[in-house]
Amino acid sequence: MNFKNWKVVTKKKPTAKQMEQMRIAWKFIARIKSNTIIIVDKDLPMTRGIGCGQTSRIRAAKIALEQSEKYTNGAILASDAFFPFDDSVKFAAKYKIAAIIQPGGSINDKLSIEAADKAGMVMVLTGERKFWH
Repeated sequence: MNFKNWKVVTKKKPTAKQMEQMRIAWKFIARIKSNTIIIVDKDLPMTRGIGCGQTSRIRAAKIALEQSEKYTNGAILASDAFFPFDDSVKFAAKYKIAAIIQPGGSINDKLSIEAADKAGMVMVLTGERKFWH
């Protein structure tokens, strides 16, 4: 995995711990099938919620966030494919997600970045999809 191409796109920059957890999240998500959102603990190298196999990115986010319940505050959200809309970012903000990692590449990237900035979240784009069937 090439972490050198990652790009921080929000005003808020990730801490060293958040970058470490995002690397873990990116490794985890590469092993889960298609259309996946995962929530990775803010401190431990473990998933707290997984929403996969959905036809909707927001539905995958809802499943992962609802599974994570009390562990979302300060956690990392990883998406195996870009956000086609900013709705998943806004929904993650309600759960107090601290950082999002996703490939980017949507025509709506700007809206997702703006939503993350408004929520005070970190967003990192990898430039690499992990989506597979």
